[in-house]
Amino acid sequence: MSANNVRQHLLQIRSGAAALLLTCLLSACGNDIEKTKIFEPQSLPDNTIKNAHIQRSENGKLQMLMTAPLVEQYSKPEPKTEYRKGIYIQFFNGYRNATGTLRARYAVTYDKREEMHVRDSVVIIDLQRGDTIYLHNLTWNQLEHRVYSDTTVRTKNGPRVTIGDRFESDDAFEAPQIYHQRGTIEWKEE
Repeated sequence: MSANNVRQHLLQIRSGAAALLLTCLLSACGNDIEKTKIFEPQSLPDNTIKNAHIQRSENGKLQMLMTAPLVEQYSKPEPKTEYRKGIYIQFFNGYRNATGTLRARYAVTYDKREEMHVRDSVVIIDLQRGDTIYLHNLTWNQLEHRVYSDTTVRTKNGPRVTIGDRFESDDAFEAPQIYHQRGTIEWKEE
């Protein structure tokens, strides 16, 4: 094979490869609406905050301190704030004395409804009573000053463990209730 033939053969291979690549690229492009929805403006957050530390006070007295690795705020379709990497909240008695904590792997607050939903490994610790509450999810309705969950709940207070089907309380956890209790176990760890 002469050098000219080799050159021509390589040129044909390159042209074939370029045509194949162009065909693959063009066939990958399509009008699949579901795939393009992720780029719609309403699916993107209006604001993103990393490593957030948020304090809430009332009349100058500390009520809550919340930390979250990622906070995303959306205005459409409904105003909400999403905590996809979890939250940790400390509650205070208005001074600097912590009264309880809440930890969850996911949370979302809906601004207009004034409601917060937390889920995935929810753990609430009442530091005053020594109670620990384990839930799959929890809803806090701020307008009604009520927290509740319709999923299995487990509480622990010292050696005592209680299991139930539902949980409800006021948002200060003054009167927590466990419904349909299936048992209370006294347990000693050695």
